[in-house]
Order: sequence, then structure tokens, then C-alpha cells
Amino acid sequence: MTEEKEKNMHFLDHLEELRWRIVKSLAGIIAGGAITFTFIDPVLDILIQPIKSMDAPWELQVLKVQGMFLIKWSIAFIGGIVLGLPVITHQFWKFISPALKGKERHVAFPLILFTYLSFLVGIVFAYKILIPVSLSFFATMGVSDIQNQFSINYYFSFITWLMIGCGLVFELPVLVFFLAKIGLATPAFMRHYRRHAIVIIMIISAFVTPPDPVSLFMMTLPLVVLYEISIGVAWFVTKGK
Repeated sequence: MTEEKEKNMHFLDHLEELRWRIVKSLAGIIAGGAITFTFIDPVLDILIQPIKSMDAPWELQVLKVQGMFLIKWSIAFIGGIVLGLPVITHQFWKFISPALKGKERHVAFPLILFTYLSFLVGIVFAYKILIPVSLSFFATMGVSDIQNQFSINYYFSFITWLMIGCGLVFELPVLVFFLAKIGLATPAFMRHYRRHAIVIIMIISAFVTPPDPVSLFMMTLPLVVLYEISIGVAWFVTKGK
């Protein structure tokens, strides 16, 4: 067998492994979605709770015949991604682990756990703090002669976007971990560009949160803290180099 054929086989082997990793990740999402759909009514009650806890709760309306059907399947899909995230992270790690050294492979479980916990912390932060603050702010913009009645589809889109968005941006330390591993992030570099990073953080916060200053501040503050934590992560990764 020629050297070219060996390289082609090696490349095809990687594609085959990637395909199975994707299949297993999708299986994790489907399993998580099935679990979420089994408990879909309690999950919907939890998601509606922020609007019920308001001083003057808003009324939610289903404006389409298939409205609740689409909502339940959408929430089940999002729940599948959330519950399947450990499987997705594990499959990604298994795919890249052959290129890592022995010591680097030992951080697999802590990294997967930290990735999932960071995502959950972001979701809880959005649910417990950001969403109630945003709803309260927009409630003050109301007029006494106009009733606040909203489409339940829009409400769920609003809160799920906030929770998933917060979960993703709370993965900043994990992103820095990988960047530090490949030499693109160092403590000195991150400290030097701290002011630039804060500006970028504010832009990201404005993109994730509703267009109000209170939500922007509530989102920016923990991200700045996460950036400082990420500097520590970069120092930990690069201290032996």
C-alpha cells in the first residue's frame, strides 16, 4: 500500500469516527428530549413561574391552533440539548483525546463536569435573576389603560433565548481553557487586553439580554467576574510551560 493510500485511509478512519461521535451525540439529545417531553407539563409550569411571580402577572395567550403542540416539542428539543450536553462534551473529548498527552487526558472528567456546571449556572442565573429583572423592568413601561397580554410563543422564545444565551456565555472559562492549551490565550495577554475584553463583554451582553440598561448591567457584571476567573484558568494551564 502506498503512502498516499495510507493517508487516505487514515483520513477516512477519522471521518468514520466523527460520524459515530455525532450519532452518539444525537442519541444523547434524543434521550434528553424524551425525558423532557415525559415531564413537559411540570417543565412548562416552571418556565411560566417567573411571570406568575410578578406583582401584576401578565396574561399569556395561545394565538394558534397548533401553538401548544409546537411549544411542547420546542421545549422538549431544548431540554434534550441541555440534558444531552454531557454526552456531547464527552464525545467531543473522545474525538480529540488521541491527539493529547497522557496528563491532558486525565482532565477529561473534571472538564466535562465543569462545562456542564457552568452551563447550568448560566441557566439558573438567567431564570432566577435576569428574567425576573427584565420582566419587572418592562412591566414599569406599561400603561394603566392597556392590558398586558402576550403570545405564549413569544414568551417562551424570550425566556429560552435568555437562558440558553446565558448558559453559553458562562462557558467563557472553558473556552479560555482550550485557547490556553493551544497557546492562543495567556494570563499576560488577557490582563493586557482587559479593557478591550470588557467592551466586548458589554457588546455580547447587549446582544443576549433585552434592550434595557438594567438587564445589560446584570449580565455584564458576572461576565466580568468570569473573565477574571478565566485569567486564573489560563495561568493554571500555562504555569508549567
